[in-house]
Amino acid sequence: MIIAIDGPAASGKGTVSKALARHYRLPHLDTGLLYRAVAATVRRLELDATIEADAVAACDFDELTLADPVLRTDEIGQLASVVSAHPLVRAALLQRQKRFAHQPGGAVLDGRDIGTVIAPDADAKLFVKATPQIRARRRHTELQSHGSTLSFDKVLTDIRARDARDSGRSAAPLVMAADALLLDTSFLSIEASVEKAIALVEGRISPGR
Repeated sequence: MIIAIDGPAASGKGTVSKALARHYRLPHLDTGLLYRAVAATVRRLELDATIEADAVAACDFDELTLADPVLRTDEIGQLASVVSAHPLVRAALLQRQKRFAHQPGGAVLDGRDIGTVIAPDADAKLFVKATPQIRARRRHTELQSHGSTLSFDKVLTDIRARDARDSGRSAAPLVMAADALLLDTSFLSIEASVEKAIALVEGRISPGR
């Protein structure tokens, strides 16, 4: 069984995806980490994230990079949004994601183009969203817990800018798949979001139950 989870930054898709993976005992891939690894490699090699050739050169990163805590920083997140807009970067990472999705038994993947590009044949697709203000509040709280001094207004501006880049890029833009189910976590607790996600998936894979 393949479960595809898409949505913008800080919508809760990562938390929901991990919970679904535990519930269904499936392997999970946060595909955003791949782009963050490219971004971190670009920075480490002192390349230019806005130049497609530089970003592509950073796609051949060491697997150990995926475990580096720096990938979770806001700086790398913003840089990942830049490198992910390059069509050749997305092409370079495409087969790695497809192989993960179509492994024996299936998998849970979250990102921005899972249900539309990576696994359009997924058994269940969710599009997780929340208002920009609530997503910025979540991200701001998370960043503060890691010692960040960024203001809420700056985080909100960054969230909106990232939404614009992710939705406006020519290659695999962030868009809700036609057959995806919507999960709005704006006013839901983590527990309620997970419970609703499981119910939505169950309704898709076991209709009529």
